[in-house]
Formats: sequence, structure tokens, C-alpha cells
Amino acid sequence: MSFAAPFSAPFGATPSGLPVERWTLRSASGVEAAVLTYGAVLHSLRVPGPSGSRPPAEVVLSLPDVKHYATHGAYLGAVVGRYANRIAAGTFTLDGTRHHIPGNDRGNSLHGGADGFDRRVWRAESRERPDGAASVRLSLDSPHGDQGFPGSLQVSVTYTLASDGSLTLDYRGVTDRPTPVNLTNHAYFNLSGNPDRGVLDHLLTVDATTYLPIDETGLPLPGAPAPVAGSPFDFTRSRRIGARIAEPDEQLRRADGYDHCWALDDRERPSGEGQLVLRRAARLEDPGSGRVLEVHTSEPGLQVYAGQQLDGGFGDFLGRRLGAHSGLCLESQHFPDSPNRSEYPSTVLRPDQVMRSRTVLSFPHLTTVAR
Repeated sequence: MSFAAPFSAPFGATPSGLPVERWTLRSASGVEAAVLTYGAVLHSLRVPGPSGSRPPAEVVLSLPDVKHYATHGAYLGAVVGRYANRIAAGTFTLDGTRHHIPGNDRGNSLHGGADGFDRRVWRAESRERPDGAASVRLSLDSPHGDQGFPGSLQVSVTYTLASDGSLTLDYRGVTDRPTPVNLTNHAYFNLSGNPDRGVLDHLLTVDATTYLPIDETGLPLPGAPAPVAGSPFDFTRSRRIGARIAEPDEQLRRADGYDHCWALDDRERPSGEGQLVLRRAARLEDPGSGRVLEVHTSEPGLQVYAGQQLDGGFGDFLGRRLGAHSGLCLESQHFPDSPNRSEYPSTVLRPDQVMRSRTVLSFPHLTTVAR
């Protein structure tokens, strides 16, 4: 099988003048992905309908230029870090030393602080693979003290588009001193290809019987994860996202909808020697188009965010306004505020370790693969 090399093109520059590239990956199944060196953003993911019955449609929300990504705070498609999700009051103690991260969300640190990885320009290089899949690796150096985090951290995310149309995100990190690390991709999915239709009629399954209830600032409450059974958070069977989102539930009120972390079932399975163990985290279906997305991950949690804070204040690359519920985030990650919660799986990376994480986005409705 020949190597399907990604190709790059200029995509403008940051407000400070740094050049940004857009890398395009294509597969034999008709799926096409594009990523930016700004924020390691998943800028495009074009997916055909079932068995090619519908032409490819754009299934992630994206913005027209770098200026929009630098201006708006919705993290569309970005890799967020050094710590995805929230750290309480922007503080944590590690090995007896207290560290302070700038607060940027109701007094808490969100997605690594105000100048997180989503606002950096990453280095990109094409990766040749023996299976012919298109692959590009983006790398970033985060110095000691970056946003208050200890340790010089080198991270990378590799996007690989296989012949069957599945997109794999492989994360890797090394550090010279202990530091918490929690990376995820913040893509907003809409399988219809039309943000105006929203996602409330999409069908969602989450492979989790418990979730983390939150306080008024979005932090997990003390105690064990709560069962989803009987609540609006029960997606153990396929259900419309909008079926119970307007119910008078205190947890829904605190987030104005869904913006919670589900504790994935079987999350304690250890990795094999040098091998990451994946489990399915979620399945998303759009009955109108027939498109289906499944998320498999090595991470213990899945943050589900229904995009309720998108307010139509900016538009996508076609000029369509991105309003509430125009996309759904399925963020595979560790639990929020883990640096302050000893009962949660640890996010601490030490100098003798390598942080590795994998998430796979696949499209089961693509039943035939071009050869």
C-alpha cells in the first residue's frame, strides 16, 4: 500500500505574526481531515453518508481564520492543556509545593489557563506509516513555569487517518520534573453537517453508569461518582440529547444543560506492556443523515458538553452563525480537578515516565472501503 502523504498549505498568521499551516489528510473511504498548527486544531472532518449514499459533509464546527480562533474562547477543535478541564481555584499541591495557575473560569483554571495550548503554534511534520495511513505529528514545548505549571514539558499529538476513515489521536508527553498533564481535543461534532440544525435530535450513547455531579462553578462535588440510573444523565441506551435536557434537574441547571464528566465503565483496566487499552466511550448518531460516530479511548473519563454557551456571536467558515447546541463535545480525558483529588486516577507525570493516551474516532456507517 502506498504512503498517503498529508500536504500542507499556509493558513494565515497569529496576531503576533507567527505563520500558521493547515495540514490535510485523506483516506480511501472518502473521509478527509485537516488540522492547524495553531492550537493543533482539528479544523475539518469531512465524512460521507452510509455506503457513499450521501456526499461528504463537514461534521466538526470550525472557524474561517486564525484571527477568529485567537479571539473567541470556545476552543473549537483545539488540543487543550497543560490540564484539560478545571483545577479548583487554580491551585494544587504536588510533592509538598503549592502551585498557582491563572483563573479563567469562575475563579478556577480551565483548560490550562488563559494562555493554554489552544493558543500556541505547534510544530508539524508528516509521519510515514507502513500501512499507508495519512499521519501528521504536532509538537509543542511548554517551559517550566508555563501558566504556573512546574517542569519543562514536551508534548505531541499525532493525527492518523486510516483507510477505513477512522481518525486516531495519539498523545505523548515527557517532563524534567513532576507535573500534572491532562490533554484532550475539544472538537464540536454535528453529524448532519448543518450547524443550523443543532444536535439535540442526535442520538447519544455513553458507556458509563456513573458521572461526576458538579457545584455552581463546574467542579466535581466531593464523594464518589453518582449513578446515572433514573436521571437525565442516563445515556446507557441510545437517547436523544434533547430528550431530558430541559428538565428541572439541579445538575442540569448548574451547567445550563450537559457539561459533565462521565466515569467510563471498566476504566480501571491496566495497560498491557507498552500497549494502551481502549474501550468504547460513546456512540453518536444523526438519524437524518445516517452518519454514526463512535469514540474509543484509553482515558478514564468523557466530558460531554452540549454547546449551550455558543451564542451565535461568531460564524463558521461558511458564515453560518454558531448558536446554542450547534455542536456536541465528546472530550476523552482524566477527571476534572484530579490534582486536588487523591481518590481520582492520577494525572501526575514524572521524569522517568512517558505520558501516552489514545482516542479513536470511527464511523461504523461506512460499511464499504474503497480499495
